[in-house]
Amino acid sequence: MRLPFPRPLPWLALACAALLCGCASTTNSLGYYWQSVRGHMQLMQAAEPIDRWIERTDISPALRERLQLAQRARAFAVAELGLPDNASYRDYADLKRPAAVWNVVAAPPDELKLHTWCFPFTGCIGYRGYFAQADAQAEADQLAAQGLEVEVYGVPAYSTLGYLNWAGGDPLLNTFIGWPEGDFVRLLFHELAHQVVYAEGDTLFNESFATAVERIGVAQWLAAHSTPEARVAYATSEARRGAFRALTRATRARLADIYMQKEAPAHDRQALIAMKKEAMQDFRTRYAALRAQWLGTAPGATAQVTTAQVAGYDRWVEKANNASFAAQAAYDELVPAFEALFEQQGRDWSRFYDAVRQLTRQPLQERQDALRALAPTTPKETPGA
Repeated sequence: MRLPFPRPLPWLALACAALLCGCASTTNSLGYYWQSVRGHMQLMQAAEPIDRWIERTDISPALRERLQLAQRARAFAVAELGLPDNASYRDYADLKRPAAVWNVVAAPPDELKLHTWCFPFTGCIGYRGYFAQADAQAEADQLAAQGLEVEVYGVPAYSTLGYLNWAGGDPLLNTFIGWPEGDFVRLLFHELAHQVVYAEGDTLFNESFATAVERIGVAQWLAAHSTPEARVAYATSEARRGAFRALTRATRARLADIYMQKEAPAHDRQALIAMKKEAMQDFRTRYAALRAQWLGTAPGATAQVTTAQVAGYDRWVEKANNASFAAQAAYDELVPAFEALFEQQGRDWSRFYDAVRQLTRQPLQERQDALRALAPTTPKETPGA
């Protein structure tokens, strides 16, 4: 299962730039850059060309089939979606661990605004990645000690934005190679999209754009190249994702309304805390109802999944806080606007990418406002309904 979480930065490219060129960063930590260089180098050293993997006699038929699928999807990405034809995702690496990196996100207890770190070339972004889970947790503990709400989560893949294609590019990884076909292909398209357009310091823009590319692209892939069984499986999982996104979107709106009241001089602080607690409890109650429908334990419901298949949702809901909701917003908020822009450009990928590049030339707030003006209006959900 894939949840909409941010990928880490192109750490090796940034680290090399900072160390070789002497660029300053608000992270102010050579140790952080070094772990980035070392971690990505180890990842690249583990990668071998897909053709070589396919020829091996010591891999499972399932892995061989998936690597062949990856080759077909990679060719489709170039020919049909206009995504880059380069070295990325033509190698495969087994990292012998469940995540490529672990991300740290943080937010104030009364605001849905991510704490940011600043880096050369990419600007300030709202997450920080580590190749060791213990290092990520140590960073999270320091932020929590400052009074921030934090989350640490494993990330299955990330993009180096094309900076390292000269060195072999981004490989396929064991961390997502076994995902269902639709989810596997959409992640591949998402990461390649980051190599097409990247707006410095605008995580919301970048991740919403890549998510729009993955959603449109996977629909085209499934329609043209997949089996009926894979299309049904993807539609079923997408329906679950849609229901979960609607729930988290409604909860974000409710929390945002609560936090807007914090500036009111007459408003009691304890009352705001109680309202937040009620909103979070209602979120978990509504998720429990969704979960019961998925598992077939609700009256009249038919089982769609196993408990193992909803484990990712369970973990997210259990730990959900302001950092979780703020990070997820980057993958949700502007996606409808990008989808509308794709339609406006006649569903022509080249014209769409050109239009997106034009947006990156505008100041951050202007580009986001321009996109929001494109988004179709939807009825506002009533939290707790």
